[in-house]
Amino acid sequence: MKTPKGKIRFSRKDHRQFFSTLNKRVNNYFKENNLRKTGNWRLYAKSIVLLALFIAPYVLILSLGLNQWIKLGLCFLTGLGMAGIGMNVMHEGNHGAFSHIPWVNKLSGGVMYILAGSVFNWKVQHNILHHSFTNIHGHDEDIEAGTVLRFSNHTKWRKLHKYQHLYFIFLYGLMTLRWVITTDFIQLKRYLKLKLSYKKKTSEVREWIVLILSKFGYLSLWIVLPMLVLNLAWWKILIGFFVMHYTAGLILSVVFQLAHVTQDMATPLPSETGTMKNTWAVHQLFTTGNFSPKSHIINWFTGGLNHQIEHHIFPYISHIHYSKIARIVKETAREFDLPYHEFKTFASAFKSHYNHLKALGEKPMPVEI
Repeated sequence: MKTPKGKIRFSRKDHRQFFSTLNKRVNNYFKENNLRKTGNWRLYAKSIVLLALFIAPYVLILSLGLNQWIKLGLCFLTGLGMAGIGMNVMHEGNHGAFSHIPWVNKLSGGVMYILAGSVFNWKVQHNILHHSFTNIHGHDEDIEAGTVLRFSNHTKWRKLHKYQHLYFIFLYGLMTLRWVITTDFIQLKRYLKLKLSYKKKTSEVREWIVLILSKFGYLSLWIVLPMLVLNLAWWKILIGFFVMHYTAGLILSVVFQLAHVTQDMATPLPSETGTMKNTWAVHQLFTTGNFSPKSHIINWFTGGLNHQIEHHIFPYISHIHYSKIARIVKETAREFDLPYHEFKTFASAFKSHYNHLKALGEKPMPVEI
């Protein structure tokens, strides 16, 4: 895949055959238990609950004459639902893991539009760039945070980074708001220019029309409609909109960053010829980590994104299976003397993320020649 800064090639030398061994064992698990690798009734039932959490508060806000503070609380609940369906429905659908039926995956992946995002941009940034080139500077946009945050020691250091461990949490909540306002437009322009796409054929005109219409529909639903229906000042409606997005953005940002931006995660660079040291599967073990693997609540709400190792190696497998196949992945990694990064609790993962940001904020020492 051609990326913004050239081509990356992963090593093809896996003398001990880690991935072929692991893949065989995981396939045997599904075969022996007569299971599909995609979602089942548990995922579909959870999706209904999360969609209700997302939509019901909004309906109550529009239809009932509630106290303004109660309405603000409902905006918070809508934000929780927004994050939940993003991780459990949209994410699974756009990976083709929600269902074995293609159109169902397309439908669930299309939920991205009511989350203010773009399916096209998401699949390029997340499915192609992030999953293919995890934690590789200049290729994985998930570790590119502009000038405000420094997620990699390969990113240029700036004076304000000295304080990023103090302000990062406030910026994380702005992620989905940026989708609404700027990110999608900037990304689409860049991806089309670089001819990056998950499709065999891409129509630039079509993608721009879809993006503009989806943004128009989104803003009409979440801002214009409340202004027409509710007897509230426009700025109060914008505050509710902000609370919804800030809640979702904070949750989504933290969950994704804990998997890749902690003290133990590697940020390797390719050689001068563009070749990585390890095979793609082994690379995922060095750059990805799990957290709270035994927490049923976190596993349920995050859509298994606390099992990022399993997700990165098997993105086409639904998260409902991750807790089961994690044992296979962990044992195989240890058998081949490879890392398997895992934080027992959310708190320990967050602490590692905080300490890592603090360390990256320190001014780098000059390189001696």
